[in-house]
Amino acid sequence: MGDRFTIALAGNPNSGKTTIFNRLTGGHQHVGNYPGVTVEIKRGAVTHDGTQLSLIDLPGTYSLTALSEDELVARNFIIRNKPDVVIDVIDASSLERQLYLAIQLIELGAPLVLAFNMSDVAGRAGFEFDLPLLSSLLGVPIVQTVGSKGTGLDELMDVAVRVAGGETIVERKPLSYGRDLDSELEKIETALAQSAGDSNDYPAGWVALKLLEDDSVVLAGFEKTGGLPDEVARVRDRSILKLNQLYSDSPDILIAEARYGIISGASSEAVRHTIESRHNFSDNLDTVLLSPLFGIPIFLTVMFLVFTLTFRLGDPLMQLLETFFGRLAIAITGFWPDGVESPIKSLIVDGIIGGVGGVIVFLPNILLLFLGIAFLEDSGYMARAAFIMDRLMHRIGLHGKSFIPMLIGFGCTIPAIMGTRILENRRDRIVSILVLPLFSCSARLPIYALIIPAFFPPKLQGPMLWAIYLIGIALAILLTKLLRGTLFKGESTPFVMELPPYRMPTGQGLLIHAWERGFMYLRKAGTIILAISIVLWFATSYPGLPSDRIESFDNEQATLLTSYESGVTNLTSYLERSAELTNGLAEEELTHSATGRLGHFLEPVLRPMGFDWRIGTALIGAAAAKEVFVAQMGIVFSVGETDEDSTPLREKLQAAYSPLIGLCIMLFNLIALPCMATVAITRAETRSWWWALLQHGGLTAIAWIITTIVYQVGTAAGWGV
Repeated sequence: MGDRFTIALAGNPNSGKTTIFNRLTGGHQHVGNYPGVTVEIKRGAVTHDGTQLSLIDLPGTYSLTALSEDELVARNFIIRNKPDVVIDVIDASSLERQLYLAIQLIELGAPLVLAFNMSDVAGRAGFEFDLPLLSSLLGVPIVQTVGSKGTGLDELMDVAVRVAGGETIVERKPLSYGRDLDSELEKIETALAQSAGDSNDYPAGWVALKLLEDDSVVLAGFEKTGGLPDEVARVRDRSILKLNQLYSDSPDILIAEARYGIISGASSEAVRHTIESRHNFSDNLDTVLLSPLFGIPIFLTVMFLVFTLTFRLGDPLMQLLETFFGRLAIAITGFWPDGVESPIKSLIVDGIIGGVGGVIVFLPNILLLFLGIAFLEDSGYMARAAFIMDRLMHRIGLHGKSFIPMLIGFGCTIPAIMGTRILENRRDRIVSILVLPLFSCSARLPIYALIIPAFFPPKLQGPMLWAIYLIGIALAILLTKLLRGTLFKGESTPFVMELPPYRMPTGQGLLIHAWERGFMYLRKAGTIILAISIVLWFATSYPGLPSDRIESFDNEQATLLTSYESGVTNLTSYLERSAELTNGLAEEELTHSATGRLGHFLEPVLRPMGFDWRIGTALIGAAAAKEVFVAQMGIVFSVGETDEDSTPLREKLQAAYSPLIGLCIMLFNLIALPCMATVAITRAETRSWWWALLQHGGLTAIAWIITTIVYQVGTAAGWGV
């Protein structure tokens, strides 16, 4: 055919919209920010029967009221970009709630196709649809699909292409909101048509509806062009007053009720429930999972199992990667003659392999953790976890929605901070932003995965990871309570949490979610961490020792060799003394380097926490990106190695530090020094350097206090031995 069409996919969160998008595009997509905001829109391409289609995956949204940026982006894209067709993906098992968005899309006048997704789940729940009748009542074509299996997607694309091509499949009928509302809307629309303030960008009927709803975005648009025309303003004000007098409610509430009335009327005629109303499996499960008594313990147990499996399954794979990088270092060393020191060799072996390789070895743990979290999200359980925590959020003075960006924070703090935009109250937003770094992001996982196996036996590794995450959550709760009782006093706003149905996640969806995050980790290791590792290697290697000190070392080694060859010193003593001299020289070189000098300068501040200058240098790198802590420790403990030494970093740490210091390292990195990207995004989202610096400095100070107390108490109790 040679045609090209743009298709926008809209729908509620958890409706299966993204599953359909991934199925159609094969998971190959481009992600970019919508102009002017940081809300992401996914784009993909597909060819259907010779027609080239550009698919746009709009943000999931329950409505187009533009109360959040997701809603505003979805609405503006449809209005301004005018896609050839909009596919509204609907969870057919919760039809009446999901049709609310469809009604608003019909109001917009968008060329529309409804995808009744999860029709298999709806069938098992006892729903039967008279699709021709329902399609006629709503004035839009409807296609049944099962996105997870790919069922119905070809038919969906056929219908979408026909609608995009201008074919009328179903006659669109005007919506009626009842006699009084219809009358007032007609008056406003007439006034708009007679006014120079009407805009061709918006359908006049839709603008009239938005003016009656008191839509702030539409009103702001009029302000940019000189304000709402006087006649339109007068007609609108009279209509609002009349409706208030008639119904004692504001027009936006009346319009919302009218929409649900349209949905209810259509559903009562075209939808039949063949199973009598009773508790189904999902309801029975929720009575346990959401109960005040069992909800939180079950959630904690589930997360404990995820963390335990992360280590149990990931440790063998991690050891394989450690062995690989160790052998790679030995193989690269073989390109230089024995005993020959080269800056290039040191850069590759100590800087790149010791630094970046030390971070990449934890990729199995990253993938397994995200695979577990993706399973919980896709199954519908994570929404229950948010519902459970919603009660706790209100008790500490936060909006229930705050738990959503906190869940995102376990992946990365940056999108979590951006995710606070769903909170309408600025006070709730800033408090959430300030405490979000306490939720352990994936960048901290390499630190935990390095320290925990080095100092704790296998049976304690899962519990230790679980405990460190819980400590972060507990500190976030305490800090939130403190902030809400001091700087941010006031009542939190109410919130109703939506619960999607339980479903078995698809293998493709799980792999896509885990790999997307794993690939981000690899990309960061190959770019930012590589660059920082090289810089840190230079800082660790230069300036070198004075030539007279190196000459003195060579003389001592020569004297020792002569003593051995003459029989004065036996082989064992010779090897021990030679290694002692070599290690001493390496220690001097590190101490003399730029990094070593800075580490020693900071040591008085670090010593109360049990840290030495080597840990201090790694903490400097962690301020740029948390994973760099592992990279820098790898560099520090690689410098001065013999060519044959490929001892894993974990074993070197085990020999150098106690389990108490290992615990203190994790605690400090959990709480302190939000990375530079976090500081930057906090500044951007709060529009204030004050909050960004308070977050960075305040959390670091809290980390120093807590870590010092733990180390000092632990040492006094004999744990540091």
